[in-house]
Amino acid sequence: MAPRSVAILALPGVQLLDVAGPLDVFAEANVQSGEEVYDLAIVGTGADTILTSSGRRLVADLVAPGSAPMSFDTLLVAGAPRMHETDLDGGLVDWLVTVARQCRRYGSVCSGAFLLGQAGLLDGRRVTTHWAVAEVLAARYPEASVEADAICLFDGPLRTAAGVTAGLDLALALVEEDLGPEIARRVASQLVMFFRRGGGQMQFSRRGLSAPAGRSALQEVQRWVAAHPAEDHAVEKLAGRAGMSPRHFARLFRTETGLTPAAYVENVRIEAVRRLLETDEIVLKQVASACGFLDADTLRRAFMRRVGTTPAEYRRRHLHR
Repeated sequence: MAPRSVAILALPGVQLLDVAGPLDVFAEANVQSGEEVYDLAIVGTGADTILTSSGRRLVADLVAPGSAPMSFDTLLVAGAPRMHETDLDGGLVDWLVTVARQCRRYGSVCSGAFLLGQAGLLDGRRVTTHWAVAEVLAARYPEASVEADAICLFDGPLRTAAGVTAGLDLALALVEEDLGPEIARRVASQLVMFFRRGGGQMQFSRRGLSAPAGRSALQEVQRWVAAHPAEDHAVEKLAGRAGMSPRHFARLFRTETGLTPAAYVENVRIEAVRRLLETDEIVLKQVASACGFLDADTLRRAFMRRVGTTPAEYRRRHLHR
């Protein structure tokens, strides 16, 4: 059987690992299979070298829309730190649309999803991207269903991955799809990576650590909550600290921060829990008390909802010993 052609589209400023990670997974699949299952190529958009975000250069095998073929078995679009601010020219959009429609499957790594969005290739599909830009993707392409916590998503011919290292997870899932779990497990073992990564990508998110927002009175309240997560932070008490009525405070807080007071308090408490789980081995009941949760069960439910994994599993993966 002829090798499956796999191409990765890389624009200037691309994240190097978004390209190199998946390529290494496919290359290792060739080794573990004992034959050339995948024929790999990097597709650039101009000169034959591509300046990456780390300042290193990649050499493109093909240039789109010029010398690149109009069909591959698999086409992936790599992401870049500022990809959500990148506008494709019309010729590249047309090329991307034409090629994607002729591929068996196409997809993106990290913020590469924004380029697929510009080409209309996300509409009506479930899609993921890096947690930091998931809300931007959802707002820009409302016809897509963006799932911010997912590591990888398959929907029809579309395959998308979360940020950076999730490109390896995506490539491994594609290897499993093509060659079965045994070869995929051997690839994962050789590359010292998880065959199935536990939890979603929100366990890596640090949104709860953002700077206080809104007018100064609201910022003072946010600083107080962050410094005293275990205190009683009922709206009435927070409003009193701000010198406002509870109703006015709640309305103003949501308008200026984008969150209800209750959601903000829970975010802060979850971040406090994460810090303790990462640095201390005290029992969960003590963690709950120190971070303002009624008991360990309440903490566990909130943590699963916000982070996508259990406190015990999070500690196992993230504790700094």
